[in-house]
Amino acid sequence: MRTVGVEEELLLVDPGSGVPRAVSAAVLARAGREEGRDGSEAAVFEKELHRQQLEFATHPQSDLGDLAAEIRRCRALAARLARESGGEVAALATSPLPVRPSISAHRRYAWMADAYGMAVHEQLVCGCHVHVSVDSDDEGVAVLDRIRPWLAVLTALSANSPFWQGKDTGYASYRTQVWHRWPSAGPTEAFGSAARYHRRVADMIATGALLDEGMVYFDARLSRTYPTVEIRVADVCLHTGTAVLVAALARALVETAARAWRSGGAAPDRSVSLLRLAAWRAARSGLSGELLHPVTLRPAPAESVLRDLVEHVREPLADHGDADRVREALGALLRHGDGARVQRETLERTGSLRDVVAECVRRTQA
Repeated sequence: MRTVGVEEELLLVDPGSGVPRAVSAAVLARAGREEGRDGSEAAVFEKELHRQQLEFATHPQSDLGDLAAEIRRCRALAARLARESGGEVAALATSPLPVRPSISAHRRYAWMADAYGMAVHEQLVCGCHVHVSVDSDDEGVAVLDRIRPWLAVLTALSANSPFWQGKDTGYASYRTQVWHRWPSAGPTEAFGSAARYHRRVADMIATGALLDEGMVYFDARLSRTYPTVEIRVADVCLHTGTAVLVAALARALVETAARAWRSGGAAPDRSVSLLRLAAWRAARSGLSGELLHPVTLRPAPAESVLRDLVEHVREPLADHGDADRVREALGALLRHGDGARVQRETLERTGSLRDVVAECVRRTQA
C-alpha cells in the first residue's frame, strides 16, 4: 500500500484581536527545547516564509486513522506551543482580518523578497501539501501526467480562504489566486518521461527567475526530498477530517494513474490553458456552484463531479479500505460545508471577522 503524508501550514494569530501575530520564532524556539523530552516530537515544526506562519509535516502513513491521529496531535502541540508564546493557531488559508506580513529571517527568503518584490509580501497564505509514495521517478512523472485534470477538484474540496485584508473576495479559495502569482505556479503540460521532467526543471532554474528546484511550484511535482509525488493544490483545511479526505483521494488518484500507466493507457490530452480555467473555477466557487468536469472540461454541478471523482478512484479506495471513510467524509462535507462556507456563515451570524477567527481557532483544535 502506498504511504501518504501531509504538510500543513497554520496561521498564528493574536488570541484577543484575531490579527495574525509574528511569533513563529518563539514557537519554534519552544519546540526546539522540547524535542525529545518525554517522547515529544516537537521537531515536526518548521519555519515558513512569514513570521505569522507555522508548518508541520506528518510521518508517512499507510492507515488513514493513523494519519488523522497524527494531524490532530500536531495541531494540538502547535496550539499549546503558540499559546505559551502569546498566540493561537488557526487552520486558515488566508487571514480574514487585515494584516501586514513580516518575512522570516533567512537568506532564501531575503533572495525571494529581492527577486519578487510585493508578490512575496502578499504571500501570507497557508496550504496543505500531500505526499504520496511512488516507486521511481518514471512512475512519478507518469502519475503527474495523468492526475492533472482532477487536481482542481481537490482545490474545491479544501476551499478555506474567502476573505482577504478584511473583505469578502467572492472566492472560496482566494489563496489559490494569490499563490498563482508565483511565476512557476499552476498546472503543467504532460511531460511524457522523467528525463523530460528533469530537463524542464533544469531549464526553468537556468533562466535565473527561480533560485532552485524548491521554487518549482507546480500543482503537483516530484518531491526533491522524498520518493513521493507532492500534490500542492489544497488550502489548509479547517477540519482534520477534510485534510484526511484530501489525502485519501490524492493517494487513490496516484494509484489509479499508476495502474493506468502500467497497463499502457495514455495520459489525457488537456491543455494548460483549460486546466488553468478549471483551477480558477474551483477557487471561485468551491463546492457551492459548478466545476469544470475533469473528463469533459465543461461545467457540471460540484456534487456530480465529486461522485465521478470517487467512481474514478473506486478500485484503489476499496483496495486500501478507504471507501467507507471517503463516502462518509464527503457526505459530511456536503452537508456542513467547506471552510469557506463556515467562515461566511460565522460572519453572517456574528457580524465580526474577529469572531470568524475565534471560531476557526476552536475548530482547528477540535
